[in-house]
Amino acid sequence: EDEDEDEDEEESFEVPVKKRKVGKDPSVDTSFLPDRERDEMEKLEREKLRQEWEREQEKLKNEDVGITFSYWDGSGHRRTLKMKKGNSVGQFLSKALKELRKDFPELRGASTDEMMYIKEDLIIPHHFTFYDFIVSHARGKSGPLFNFDVHDDVRLLSDASIEKDESHAGKVVLRGWFERNKHIFPASRWEPYDPEKKWEKYTIRDTAVKH
Repeated sequence: EDEDEDEDEEESFEVPVKKRKVGKDPSVDTSFLPDRERDEMEKLEREKLRQEWEREQEKLKNEDVGITFSYWDGSGHRRTLKMKKGNSVGQFLSKALKELRKDFPELRGASTDEMMYIKEDLIIPHHFTFYDFIVSHARGKSGPLFNFDVHDDVRLLSDASIEKDESHAGKVVLRGWFERNKHIFPASRWEPYDPEKKWEKYTIRDTAVKH
């Protein structure tokens, strides 16, 4: 009987404690308990944050960016185009080609597929967007891939260690010109962009530049 009484007392003691746990008594740790309401709230909060992040990214992609580049046929012919950060390199080359055809007869029969975009000595595939490089702070062989304006050429600086002064105009090149001249500087330095490859130092010719 004593044992029964003890059990009755224990049960009567446990009931209000359980009610307090359900009531979220701040002094009771409930983190180990399954809580559908809490899980649902966390799921809703994550979804809200995801949607906010996506809205911010879409806003960023729709921002204008000035792309300074040179049409390169052995010498540079500089231009600037206004693009959206979310535009692809292919879209940029298509627009650049329309602009360049006015002044360069050899481009009048060229297609976008025949054009190459070289940024910081890397050949950038057409499907990448400017946004891709901006958000990843990608780096090239000779400077950052995420700056599309142009500062002082690092080749002319006595102190080339300041990253903001290391952004070079990208080059727009006919693939045929590249194939004929890839053994000659600067084309001899160009190589396909690999997002997995990390450049620890910027290099210009045989000179390494720490960043």
